Amino acid sequence: MDRQSQIKEWQGRAQAFEPLDLKKLQQPIGELDNHLTLRSYIVGHEVSDADLEVWKALRGNRVAFGYIKGGALVNLWRWFNFIAETEDPTIEQSNKPTKEAADEGASYDIGLQGTENGVVTRFPPEPSGYLHIGHAKAALLNDYFAHKKYNGKMILRFDDTNPSKEKEEYQDAIVEDCKLLGVKPDQVTYTSDYFQDLYDRCVQMIKDGHAYADDTAQEQMRDEREKRVESSHRNAPVKDSLAHFEEMKEGTEEGLKWAIRAKIDMSSNNGAMRDPVIYRCNPEPHHRTGSTWKIYPTYDFACPVVDSVEGITHALRTTEYNDRDPQYQWFIKVLKLRGVYNWNFARMNFIRTLLSKRKLTKLVDAGIVWGWDDPRMATVRGIRRRGMTIPALQEFILKQGPSKNINTMDWTTFWATNKKYIDPVAGRYTAVVKADCVKCIVTGAPEAPQTEEKDLHAKNAELGKKKVVYSKNVLLDQVDAQSFAEDEEITLMNWGNAIVRKKQYSGTDQQTVSTLELELHLQGDVKKTSKKITWLSEDQDLVPITLYDFDYLITKDKPDPEDKLEDILNHDTETKVEAVADCNVAALKEDDIVQFDRKGFFRIDRAFKQGESVVAFQIPTGKKM
Repeated sequence: MDRQSQIKEWQGRAQAFEPLDLKKLQQPIGELDNHLTLRSYIVGHEVSDADLEVWKALRGNRVAFGYIKGGALVNLWRWFNFIAETEDPTIEQSNKPTKEAADEGASYDIGLQGTENGVVTRFPPEPSGYLHIGHAKAALLNDYFAHKKYNGKMILRFDDTNPSKEKEEYQDAIVEDCKLLGVKPDQVTYTSDYFQDLYDRCVQMIKDGHAYADDTAQEQMRDEREKRVESSHRNAPVKDSLAHFEEMKEGTEEGLKWAIRAKIDMSSNNGAMRDPVIYRCNPEPHHRTGSTWKIYPTYDFACPVVDSVEGITHALRTTEYNDRDPQYQWFIKVLKLRGVYNWNFARMNFIRTLLSKRKLTKLVDAGIVWGWDDPRMATVRGIRRRGMTIPALQEFILKQGPSKNINTMDWTTFWATNKKYIDPVAGRYTAVVKADCVKCIVTGAPEAPQTEEKDLHAKNAELGKKKVVYSKNVLLDQVDAQSFAEDEEITLMNWGNAIVRKKQYSGTDQQTVSTLELELHLQGDVKKTSKKITWLSEDQDLVPITLYDFDYLITKDKPDPEDKLEDILNHDTETKVEAVADCNVAALKEDDIVQFDRKGFFRIDRAFKQGESVVAFQIPTGKKM
């Protein structure tokens, strides 16, 4: 049955998901769950109207949706969320935006206000760590709207308002990571450039009765805000608040006890409006301004002020700021600033993944990972070191679009996107695991070793050639040798068929194969053998290589905020296998992406040096993490 016929069949079967009777639904839903085992889409390898029709039928039936929402039907629930995350199932496939592959499947027509007057966006990271994949989405979306959607301007602004956490190292790394992502800001600015302006505006707020000084202890303040209890200092005289602010500015012992709070509405149902702190005292030197300042504005105060002053037209940020939008607009109004539009998009969450900068820092500081670029980390540098290509990262993020729907995604789609980019351009090489590798004698092989040149990639001759050495003495993986039966015909990849003539074991267990004898049978039909085997001639300069694979850093799919990091840490995240590779591997460079036949795709993390093995990291391909 061709693809179109399959799509029509499933469009018809979508009617089976319409009854509001659970008994009638269970069989067709169960069949769909079985069908989706190892499948991302109902038909083929890309979304079709079959996916959209079935998704809409399930989502529109409260009984069916309630049944699958329980999560017991793992394959169906995975597919259901995947379609919701990567597509807009309420839009017909033919009406989806197709002007760029990058935003295929996502709608960027979100009705931003005031775009006719020009668009200026900003990406405002705090220089207290390296960018993670969540930051990458914010950077790329702001860049997309400014430069591709509206031909406007984008500012990279460092929110450097906390000298206790910030370093120039992080600042430089963020600039480099933006370059890697293809994000090209029109201007780089710093909140610290506006410290005087922010200070002056805070003084004005105090004078106008919109802010006050408070020395309530942090825990008590949190408790009072939760219970909507006004601070005893809320209605203190303006001169007292100004005096305390001056103490804070000097960084005195007394000043350290005080903070400045905005006077908004302690009775509000929105906690963000209950007199938030807008200035704190911190005598630590700032990495840019030194000891000039000992008071620093909070992000909530600095952001709307600097956005307005810098000419930002649209503040695009994640939905976790939803409750703070009214606060943002309150500051704009009270300070009589030029207006800025808010638009919030869903942050990117992945299963078993930490995106909290505080927790990521803890992993680095405790030595649990190798650093911010550890391939197990969800930082831009970490996933690049794991083998993610920048075009694939850009495509994946832009396909998510600016939707407000919050979902926790599986990494499989992320890495499957990457495979599309690396498969056509990754040269093919061979490696054999050292442990218990099997020495093999091949009768019928040339008496003296012979070398032939073969394409590095059977479907991409432009990648060049590799040397393949043929000789009587070859090495095989132990797992392959164990699978052979005597007189079985197998295929030696890049050579031809051979018949297993003799198999010897070491010890008495009759499991570990010590030696093999194969007889070449090159006239045999490679299509008729079930085993296609990788091998290496011993008569070449074999290259030692260490093959790494990695697991998730945490054991819980969706960590709760109260989870202690040590309780959900995965203590077994690294697998390391010593192997030998063909002579061509000696010429590979750091950052090359290759495929070792039957072992998978790898990124070269350390190139070959005499006396040192090559180090390669396995790249997930969407089948498993």
